[in-house]
Amino acid sequence: MATVRTADTRPAIDAALARRLVDTQFPQWAGVPLEVVDPAGSDHVIYRLGQDLSVRLPCHAGAMGQATKEAEWLPRLAPHLPLAVPTPVQVGVPAFGYPWRWAVSRWLDGEVATAEALADSSAAAVELAGFLTALQQFAPEGLFEEARDDLIVQPLAERDRATRAAIAKIGSTFDAAAMTELWDAAMNAPGWNRSPVWCHGDFHTGNLLTTDGRLSAVIDFGGLAIGDPACDLTIAFTLMSAQSRAVFRACLDVDDATWLRGRGWALATGLNAYTSYAAVNPRVAAATTRQINEALIG
Repeated sequence: MATVRTADTRPAIDAALARRLVDTQFPQWAGVPLEVVDPAGSDHVIYRLGQDLSVRLPCHAGAMGQATKEAEWLPRLAPHLPLAVPTPVQVGVPAFGYPWRWAVSRWLDGEVATAEALADSSAAAVELAGFLTALQQFAPEGLFEEARDDLIVQPLAERDRATRAAIAKIGSTFDAAAMTELWDAAMNAPGWNRSPVWCHGDFHTGNLLTTDGRLSAVIDFGGLAIGDPACDLTIAFTLMSAQSRAVFRACLDVDDATWLRGRGWALATGLNAYTSYAAVNPRVAAATTRQINEALIG
């Protein structure tokens, strides 16, 4: 069955399409059971393939490069990181009207991390700081000279217009004056003046897995890039309380300007997700409300 495009140009993805893509491109898994994973986030439709694999199909153009990026970099990064990351197995190609490359990866067991379980955990804060430290220290020879567009963290200032528009749109829901004050301060904070480092690029609670109540894996590296590490401080405001944030910040030794830019990243991404999904997704509404309010607290 060929897929069709919806009004917003997103491909329609269902089990029949996933089955056809897998069976024709990777016949070694033909007939292996496929089970949709729900919820799966906003970037992919995910199916579990048997017990050991996952199939990830980007559902909008912003995620279309993730399969090839993860296949290129995660095998190189994984040995250096203290938490598990996805293990790419195959990259599928467009077919049957589906327009983008897609991924087959090893299944990672675990539950999505929650602030309810880990907000006050100093141990989790230390583990996450250790993960970011290890990620930032990975620097293969010649990488920083390549300056590939898909591996560059975009400046926070590029979110200025959209963030101010979001503040104006939902200012009655939150403290518009406080959001504007924080955003102005983040825009005026000194920039990163050291060597660029690796950043996860989408480091929030939904991209962490836990096993038996402990952090076990970091997933969704579509935003993996090199630049200002302030973007990865978002995790401090999606997962942590003020007390565990202080532990996290001390472990990373984050200066005032970088911390302020990190709060700006948390505000900007929280507002973007809230305005895009909160009206139709109560889970996103609750998570982004917390993120915005914690960013305002600092």
